[in-house]
Amino acid sequence: MTKEHSPDRLDVKAFAQAGAHLSGHDTLLKYQRLVEEARGLHPDLRVDWMADGELRATHGLAGQVWLHLKASATLPMTCQRCLQPVDVPLEVEREFRFVADEATAEALDGDSEEDLLVISREFNLRELIEDELIMALPAVPRHDECPVEVRLESSAEDFEEANAQKPNPFAALASLCKDKSAD
Repeated sequence: MTKEHSPDRLDVKAFAQAGAHLSGHDTLLKYQRLVEEARGLHPDLRVDWMADGELRATHGLAGQVWLHLKASATLPMTCQRCLQPVDVPLEVEREFRFVADEATAEALDGDSEEDLLVISREFNLRELIEDELIMALPAVPRHDECPVEVRLESSAEDFEEANAQKPNPFAALASLCKDKSAD
């Protein structure tokens, strides 16, 4: 990382004009929302990332500001099959085109294949990294093959016996309805 370009307050246009490169190996603690997703947080968990800026001619316009982002991390989560810890690898590689303002981004978004962001002189690159890694999280974290046997039974042996002893709630409701109609 150079002093000219900070990931916390990045002048995106100057970064692209310089064709600059930034990279980092941050502790996971710099990404609070990712920390909340992690189970069993360890101080050695890292987010590795790199970003490259460039000016590119697109859509017949020269000098379009682009950012290429790569990020990776491994997050400890809970397997939803066996309920044991599972390390979930996250990988992100995306490109973003920057436009002048929200109105332009909104107008171009429907017709544009690329991801559009609003250009800023104080762009927080770490927030973008965190957003992208959060979107890469699996909906259901799980092992490819669980380390413990997963019980596929939905009930204990005494389940049927316990249910037989409980009165049926619909039978109780039916008796209430009969009592009301008799009045």
